[in-house]
Amino acid sequence: MTAPTVRRRRLGLELRRLRESAKLTLDEVGDRSGLSASKISRIESATRGARTADVERLLGVYEVTDSDLAKFLLILARDGGKRGWWQTYDLPQVYADLIGLETDASSVNTFEPLLIPGLLQTASYARSVIGAMSMTATPEEIAPLVEVRVARQSALTQPKPLKLRAIIHEAALMSRASDPGVMRDQLQKLLDVAVYPQVSIQVLPLDAELHPGGGGGFTVLGFGQPGLDVVLLEHLDSSLYIEEPADVARYSEAFERLTASALPFDQSLSLIASKKGASS
Repeated sequence: MTAPTVRRRRLGLELRRLRESAKLTLDEVGDRSGLSASKISRIESATRGARTADVERLLGVYEVTDSDLAKFLLILARDGGKRGWWQTYDLPQVYADLIGLETDASSVNTFEPLLIPGLLQTASYARSVIGAMSMTATPEEIAPLVEVRVARQSALTQPKPLKLRAIIHEAALMSRASDPGVMRDQLQKLLDVAVYPQVSIQVLPLDAELHPGGGGGFTVLGFGQPGLDVVLLEHLDSSLYIEEPADVARYSEAFERLTASALPFDQSLSLIASKKGASS
């Protein structure tokens, strides 16, 4: 998908719920509101934004008397297309979509088999990874991407911080950069961030039994409301977002199984510290 903002998705879900509760079809709502059925459908599916005036019409049709709910939905409509700080950068659309979703998410559960997750990377490690993955990018092209990757991490220290659960395969701790200090500093960063109360880091050991992460890494972005969670699958030159609730549930279950297969928190940090010592 080209990700609509979470605000638009939440607004669409709430408006659809209100319409279904009122037992009205799209055509019936269209007749009563003066909006076309296709426009209402696109608002509900979040494929287009909604003007506050349109939402006010729909709330009138649905006879919404809860002032707090009405105010909330109007705020969602107003902020649905709000620009984020990352949109001042020339980013690939799929990356901009990720940051938009990440900014509105309440939780991120990520499994990385070969790399340190982006939300936990140092600038030097990010520079090495981006350079290795892009293969042809110049230092001038890499620099703003590193800046954005580091800026994303403010989500972990904001007043209402993002809850992060990261499972990192031991192989990712053993990668080598051209400068040994890059990996040493990166492992220290994991130890530093692990003290945050809303951050959990676990290591999946090399000798773990076969597990559902064998197909590659994935990230589950949670939004605290049924039907809004999203899964991100990243590949070398493309990314895929999964939104179907049944499919998202499968990845959430896979993550919980990986959690059970990974080393407990304290043992994970001990292993990270030992890898850091070996890289010195």
